Amino acid sequence: MSRDVVIVHSSDLHVDHDYTARIHGGDGTAGLACVLDAARGVGADVVLLVGDTFDSHRLPQEILDRTAAVIAAAGMPVVLLPGNHDPAVPEAVFRHGMLAELENLHVLGVTHDEAVEFPALGLEIWGRAHRDYGDMVPLETIRPRRTRWQVAVAHGHYDPGVDRSIVPRPSWLISDDELVATGADYVALGHWNRAVQVGNGSVAAYYSGSPEYSGTINVVRLTSSGQVVVTRRELDIPREVAPTYVP
Repeated sequence: MSRDVVIVHSSDLHVDHDYTARIHGGDGTAGLACVLDAARGVGADVVLLVGDTFDSHRLPQEILDRTAAVIAAAGMPVVLLPGNHDPAVPEAVFRHGMLAELENLHVLGVTHDEAVEFPALGLEIWGRAHRDYGDMVPLETIRPRRTRWQVAVAHGHYDPGVDRSIVPRPSWLISDDELVATGADYVALGHWNRAVQVGNGSVAAYYSGSPEYSGTINVVRLTSSGQVVVTRRELDIPREVAPTYVP
Protein backbone atom coordinates (compact mmCIF):
# COMPACT_ATOMS: atom_id res chain seq x y z
CA MET A 1 0.00 0.00 0.00
CA SER A 2 1.76 3.13 -1.23
CA ARG A 3 -0.92 5.76 -0.62
CA ASP A 4 -2.58 7.31 2.40
CA VAL A 5 -5.60 5.59 3.94
CA VAL A 6 -8.36 7.99 4.96
CA ILE A 7 -10.89 7.08 7.66
CA VAL A 8 -13.82 9.17 8.84
CA HIS A 9 -14.88 8.64 12.46
CA SER A 10 -18.26 9.65 13.88
CA SER A 11 -20.53 8.40 16.65
CA ASP A 12 -23.74 8.98 18.60
CA LEU A 13 -25.89 9.88 15.61
CA HIS A 14 -29.04 8.62 17.41
CA VAL A 15 -31.09 8.15 14.25
CA ASP A 16 -34.73 8.31 15.35
CA HIS A 17 -38.18 9.74 14.61
CA ASP A 18 -38.34 11.99 17.69
CA TYR A 19 -35.53 14.05 19.30
CA THR A 20 -32.93 13.90 16.51
CA ALA A 21 -35.62 14.21 13.87
CA ARG A 22 -36.89 17.46 15.42
CA ILE A 23 -33.42 19.00 15.12
CA HIS A 24 -33.51 18.29 11.39
CA GLY A 25 -37.04 19.33 10.50
CA GLY A 26 -38.43 15.83 10.86
CA ASP A 27 -35.66 13.79 9.21
CA GLY A 28 -33.90 11.63 11.79
CA THR A 29 -31.37 10.41 9.21
CA ALA A 30 -30.11 13.91 8.29
CA GLY A 31 -27.11 13.78 10.64
CA LEU A 32 -26.02 10.47 9.13
CA ALA A 33 -26.39 11.86 5.63
CA CYS A 34 -24.25 14.89 6.57
CA VAL A 35 -21.51 12.62 7.94
CA LEU A 36 -21.47 10.46 4.81
CA ASP A 37 -21.52 13.50 2.51
CA ALA A 38 -18.51 14.92 4.36
CA ALA A 39 -16.76 11.55 4.15
CA ARG A 40 -17.17 11.56 0.38
CA GLY A 41 -15.84 15.11 0.34
CA VAL A 42 -12.55 14.07 1.96
CA GLY A 43 -12.21 10.92 -0.16
CA ALA A 44 -12.66 8.54 2.77
CA ASP A 45 -11.85 4.89 2.26
CA VAL A 46 -13.90 3.76 5.28
CA VAL A 47 -16.43 5.37 7.65
CA LEU A 48 -16.60 4.36 11.31
CA LEU A 49 -19.86 4.78 13.26
CA VAL A 50 -18.78 4.09 16.82
CA GLY A 51 -21.93 3.29 18.75
CA ASP A 52 -25.45 4.65 19.19
CA THR A 53 -25.99 5.07 15.47
CA PHE A 54 -29.64 4.39 16.33
CA ASP A 55 -31.35 5.87 19.35
CA SER A 56 -33.10 2.54 19.95
CA HIS A 57 -34.32 -0.57 18.17
CA ARG A 58 -37.93 0.63 18.36
CA LEU A 59 -38.06 2.74 15.21
CA PRO A 60 -40.63 2.96 12.40
CA GLN A 61 -39.86 0.94 9.31
CA GLU A 62 -39.74 4.03 7.11
CA ILE A 63 -36.88 5.43 9.20
CA LEU A 64 -34.96 2.16 8.90
CA ASP A 65 -35.54 1.96 5.15
CA ARG A 66 -34.38 5.57 4.71
CA THR A 67 -31.28 4.84 6.81
CA ALA A 68 -30.51 1.85 4.62
CA ALA A 69 -30.88 3.98 1.48
CA VAL A 70 -28.54 6.66 2.88
CA ILE A 71 -25.86 4.09 3.76
CA ALA A 72 -26.22 2.26 0.45
CA ALA A 73 -25.72 5.54 -1.42
CA ALA A 74 -22.51 6.29 0.49
CA GLY A 75 -20.42 4.41 -2.04
CA MET A 76 -17.87 3.31 0.59
CA PRO A 77 -17.59 0.75 3.39
CA VAL A 78 -19.30 1.69 6.65
CA VAL A 79 -18.22 -0.12 9.83
CA LEU A 80 -20.78 0.13 12.64
CA LEU A 81 -20.12 -0.70 16.28
CA PRO A 82 -23.27 -1.39 18.34
CA GLY A 83 -23.41 0.82 21.45
CA ASN A 84 -25.44 0.99 24.62
CA HIS A 85 -28.48 2.45 22.81
CA ASP A 86 -28.34 -0.01 19.88
CA PRO A 87 -26.68 -3.21 21.17
CA ALA A 88 -26.45 -6.35 19.06
CA VAL A 89 -29.53 -7.99 20.59
CA PRO A 90 -31.65 -10.43 18.52
CA GLU A 91 -34.15 -7.68 17.63
CA ALA A 92 -31.46 -5.19 16.58
CA VAL A 93 -32.49 -3.10 13.59
CA PHE A 94 -29.36 -3.99 11.61
CA ARG A 95 -30.20 -7.71 11.79
CA HIS A 96 -33.40 -7.38 9.78
CA GLY A 97 -34.85 -5.87 6.62
CA MET A 98 -32.93 -3.69 4.20
CA LEU A 99 -30.19 -2.85 6.70
CA ALA A 100 -29.27 -6.53 6.95
CA GLU A 101 -28.86 -6.75 3.18
CA LEU A 102 -26.44 -3.86 2.66
CA GLU A 103 -23.18 -5.03 1.13
CA ASN A 104 -21.25 -1.96 2.30
CA LEU A 105 -22.44 -2.11 5.95
CA HIS A 106 -20.24 -4.13 8.33
CA VAL A 107 -21.63 -4.52 11.86
CA LEU A 108 -19.24 -5.73 14.54
CA GLY A 109 -20.86 -8.43 16.63
CA VAL A 110 -23.33 -9.20 13.82
CA THR A 111 -21.87 -9.49 10.31
CA HIS A 112 -18.35 -9.77 11.77
CA ASP A 113 -17.62 -11.14 15.21
CA GLU A 114 -14.91 -8.69 16.28
CA ALA A 115 -12.97 -7.42 13.27
CA VAL A 116 -13.33 -6.25 9.67
CA GLU A 117 -10.28 -6.51 7.44
CA PHE A 118 -9.66 -4.49 4.29
CA PRO A 119 -6.71 -6.26 2.63
CA ALA A 120 -6.36 -3.74 -0.20
CA LEU A 121 -5.83 -1.01 2.41
CA GLY A 122 -3.63 -3.07 4.73
CA LEU A 123 -6.21 -2.20 7.41
CA GLU A 124 -8.06 -4.03 10.16
CA ILE A 125 -10.78 -2.47 12.31
CA TRP A 126 -11.70 -4.30 15.51
CA GLY A 127 -13.86 -3.74 18.54
CA ARG A 128 -16.13 -5.32 21.11
CA ALA A 129 -19.80 -4.68 20.44
CA HIS A 130 -22.35 -4.03 23.14
CA ARG A 131 -24.42 -7.22 23.02
CA ASP A 132 -27.02 -6.24 25.61
CA TYR A 133 -27.98 -3.29 27.79
CA GLY A 134 -25.82 -4.24 30.78
CA ASP A 135 -22.39 -3.04 31.81
CA MET A 136 -19.34 -4.36 29.95
CA VAL A 137 -15.67 -3.51 29.43
CA PRO A 138 -15.29 -2.17 25.87
CA LEU A 139 -11.55 -2.96 25.66
CA GLU A 140 -11.52 -6.05 27.87
CA THR A 141 -9.79 -8.20 25.25
CA ILE A 142 -7.07 -7.09 22.84
CA ARG A 143 -6.68 -8.27 19.27
CA PRO A 144 -3.11 -8.96 18.10
CA ARG A 145 -2.05 -6.95 15.06
CA ARG A 146 -2.40 -8.76 11.74
CA THR A 147 -2.14 -5.89 9.27
CA ARG A 148 0.00 -2.84 8.62
CA TRP A 149 -2.69 -0.55 10.00
CA GLN A 150 -4.92 -1.37 12.94
CA VAL A 151 -7.80 0.71 14.29
CA ALA A 152 -9.68 -0.15 17.48
CA VAL A 153 -13.24 1.05 18.11
CA ALA A 154 -14.89 1.26 21.53
CA HIS A 155 -18.08 2.80 22.90
CA GLY A 156 -17.87 3.83 26.54
CA HIS A 157 -16.88 6.34 29.19
CA TYR A 158 -13.22 7.35 29.49
CA ASP A 159 -11.75 7.34 33.01
CA PRO A 160 -7.93 7.66 33.15
CA GLY A 161 -7.54 5.35 36.16
CA VAL A 162 -10.56 3.07 36.41
CA ASP A 163 -11.38 1.58 39.80
CA ARG A 164 -14.09 -0.97 39.13
CA SER A 165 -14.43 -1.79 42.83
CA ILE A 166 -16.32 1.48 43.38
CA VAL A 167 -20.11 1.20 43.32
CA PRO A 168 -22.05 3.02 42.04
CA ARG A 169 -19.94 4.27 39.15
CA PRO A 170 -20.35 4.96 35.43
CA SER A 171 -20.76 1.95 33.15
CA TRP A 172 -18.73 0.93 30.08
CA LEU A 173 -15.44 2.31 31.38
CA ILE A 174 -12.25 2.75 29.35
CA SER A 175 -8.92 3.48 31.07
CA ASP A 176 -5.53 4.81 29.98
CA ASP A 177 -3.96 1.39 30.48
CA GLU A 178 -6.59 -0.24 28.28
CA LEU A 179 -6.07 2.32 25.52
CA VAL A 180 -2.32 1.75 25.55
CA ALA A 181 -2.75 -2.04 25.60
CA THR A 182 -4.56 -1.96 22.25
CA GLY A 183 -1.33 -1.03 20.49
CA ALA A 184 -3.56 0.36 17.75
CA ASP A 185 -2.63 3.15 15.39
CA TYR A 186 -5.89 4.90 16.28
CA VAL A 187 -8.64 4.25 18.82
CA ALA A 188 -12.02 5.57 17.71
CA LEU A 189 -14.28 6.22 20.68
CA GLY A 190 -17.99 6.86 21.06
CA HIS A 191 -20.42 7.74 23.88
CA TRP A 192 -19.36 11.35 24.52
CA ASN A 193 -21.13 14.08 22.57
CA ARG A 194 -18.09 16.36 22.46
CA ALA A 195 -15.01 15.84 20.30
CA VAL A 196 -11.83 15.42 22.35
CA GLN A 197 -8.55 13.54 22.48
CA VAL A 198 -8.10 11.34 25.56
CA GLY A 199 -5.45 9.07 27.04
CA ASN A 200 -1.85 9.67 27.95
CA GLY A 201 -0.67 10.23 24.38
CA SER A 202 0.92 6.80 23.85
CA VAL A 203 -1.93 5.86 21.50
CA ALA A 204 -4.00 8.26 19.38
CA ALA A 205 -7.41 7.95 21.07
CA TYR A 206 -10.24 10.33 20.20
CA TYR A 207 -13.94 10.87 20.68
CA SER A 208 -15.56 12.28 17.56
CA GLY A 209 -18.55 13.70 19.39
CA SER A 210 -22.08 13.63 18.02
CA PRO A 211 -22.64 15.50 14.76
CA GLU A 212 -25.30 17.75 16.28
CA TYR A 213 -23.18 18.81 19.27
CA SER A 214 -19.61 18.84 17.94
CA GLY A 215 -20.59 19.84 14.42
CA THR A 216 -17.58 17.94 13.06
CA ILE A 217 -16.22 14.55 12.07
CA ASN A 218 -12.75 13.21 12.78
CA VAL A 219 -10.67 12.64 9.66
CA VAL A 220 -7.91 10.12 10.29
CA ARG A 221 -5.17 9.96 7.68
CA LEU A 222 -2.83 6.96 7.85
CA THR A 223 0.00 8.21 5.69
CA SER A 224 2.22 6.25 3.37
CA SER A 225 5.17 7.38 5.51
CA GLY A 226 3.65 5.74 8.60
CA GLN A 227 2.17 8.75 10.37
CA VAL A 228 -1.30 9.08 11.91
CA VAL A 229 -2.74 12.54 11.29
CA VAL A 230 -6.06 13.43 12.94
CA THR A 231 -8.05 16.53 11.97
CA ARG A 232 -11.63 17.69 12.34
CA ARG A 233 -13.86 18.70 9.44
CA GLU A 234 -16.91 20.92 9.85
CA LEU A 235 -20.30 19.51 8.96
CA ASP A 236 -23.09 21.43 7.26
CA ILE A 237 -25.52 20.56 10.02
CA PRO A 238 -27.91 22.54 12.27
CA ARG A 239 -27.14 22.54 15.99
CA GLU A 240 -30.02 24.54 17.43
CA VAL A 241 -30.68 21.91 20.10
CA ALA A 242 -27.69 20.57 22.07
CA PRO A 243 -27.83 17.05 23.55
CA THR A 244 -28.53 17.05 27.25
CA TYR A 245 -25.65 14.70 28.19
CA VAL A 246 -22.30 16.26 27.42
CA PRO A 247 -19.43 14.71 29.44
